[in-house]
Amino acid sequence: MTTTALTLELLHPGEAGYDEARTVWNAMIDRHPAVIARCHGTADVAAAVRFAQARDLEIGVRCGGHNIAGLAVPEGGLMIDLTPMNEVRVDPERRLAWIQGGALLGELDRAAQEYGLATTAGNVSHTGVGGLTLGGGMGWLARQFGLACDNVASYELVTADGDIVTASATENPELFWGLRGGGGNFGIVTSFEFRLHQVGTRTLVAEFTYAWEEAFAVLRGWRDLNATAPRQATFTASISGQELTIGFVWVGDPDEGAELVAAFREFGTIVAESVEELSYLTLQSREDSVQGHRFRRYWKGHYFKSLPDEAIRALLRNPGIGASLQAYGGAIAEVADDDAAFSHRDTQFEFVTATRWEDPADDAERIATIRAYAATLDPYAGGAYVNTLNGESLSRAFPPAKLARLTALKNTYDPANVFHLNQNIRPTV
Repeated sequence: MTTTALTLELLHPGEAGYDEARTVWNAMIDRHPAVIARCHGTADVAAAVRFAQARDLEIGVRCGGHNIAGLAVPEGGLMIDLTPMNEVRVDPERRLAWIQGGALLGELDRAAQEYGLATTAGNVSHTGVGGLTLGGGMGWLARQFGLACDNVASYELVTADGDIVTASATENPELFWGLRGGGGNFGIVTSFEFRLHQVGTRTLVAEFTYAWEEAFAVLRGWRDLNATAPRQATFTASISGQELTIGFVWVGDPDEGAELVAAFREFGTIVAESVEELSYLTLQSREDSVQGHRFRRYWKGHYFKSLPDEAIRALLRNPGIGASLQAYGGAIAEVADDDAAFSHRDTQFEFVTATRWEDPADDAERIATIRAYAATLDPYAGGAYVNTLNGESLSRAFPPAKLARLTALKNTYDPANVFHLNQNIRPTV
């Protein structure tokens, strides 16, 4: 390991820590950067950007490493590793948190929960705050308080020129608009200022598995009940082979959430159920992948503005590889569409179909199966979440007017497209 000025560490192939730093959540990604810059502060990030520019090195940026395409890891380029930048500072009286750009969601959750506070922060604790938030940021609190990006008060970021700027509603407001859902196209965010909410520490998770022959009627009932569900509840559904499990996650007083349980028990014949009170921190980590980095992964996603019966029938023609639905609505839909780059706020449900495996010989078959199944849902899709795009057009995430506005912002902040290893908005200058 070599060291430049400041606290910037440079790792080269063969040095201790290099292979660990380049390993991301999807084991299909096996790229070798020419150098990895491990950054400990904003000045390090600026130095790393200038270092790459001076040597004409392609730049990738790593936080949690959860991007399915492994965009953080550039072959032969410079990977800017933000993971040492994981400090979280909480002001409980003002209900604000300042989070460095390399922090994971679990680090934010743990710091805020010391005071019974939280903000919308995904469903998996080892996801990076940066990647999730810059794409919008869905989570169990979104129906109550909006997406993660709706709760950001300000950003600090390093531009393609190595400058350090702040974006908020009053300072560089157009950049602030673009960072709220536009991804990592405009710079490297080194710090987020989040608004926090008093949510307590208790949650309720209810899951019910039904007889497969009743799956169509059950999923219809689940869909219809979701339309009137309290905001504390986020409805969920998963389909795997011939097994349908539906339920909800309730953040708040579990006794209030328990009133929904009776309605779920009326949907059909239950073959298994789990109704469990969890701490908020346990909820946020219950879907963590203990051995996540060993698996090869692939997924596709859709947004559904509605879920007609025909879409339910298509969902149930599952080839056995796994699909999930998560409800939107509530506070997400109440933010004006022009308020942020994030789009499709009228979404009712997010759909994801995903698979994981270990043998590289299975790559082609696994990927083809996912694509084929997702294609059967295309007629019912109304866009897609930018964080689940996987080689698809950005037009799925942004309507034309927003894409044009984002392109103009890209022209201003990154006209040479230095930051292109992302869901890339290409400049026109």
